[in-house]
Amino acid sequence: MSTTIAELSLSKAYRHAQRSLSSWLERGEAGARQGAFVVRAALGGLDATERGRLARWLAWLSVAARSRGKASLEARIHRLDASLHEAVQDALARLPAGMLEVTSHRHRRSA
Repeated sequence: MSTTIAELSLSKAYRHAQRSLSSWLERGEAGARQGAFVVRAALGGLDATERGRLARWLAWLSVAARSRGKASLEARIHRLDASLHEAVQDALARLPAGMLEVTSHRHRRSA
């Protein structure tokens, strides 16, 4: 696994929180309760700047999920951590114009 310069500049606590949160989100609803404690503990190690970065990352993930026609991540994030959810809502409001209106596009396959 290679690491980029940008990844190397992130703190160990941020990388741990991002990976924990990513794993938790990929589990889906069924495994959410089991991993929530681990994610909350990882989020506790972040400072305000890192929480802001994580909120922006989650905002982009939310837009990506909407564009693929998947369920929004926002409700799950709200149940996990209300203050993080608020930060994600703020980050969504700051995205470039038109990003929230992204709709699912079905690509037609040709032979």
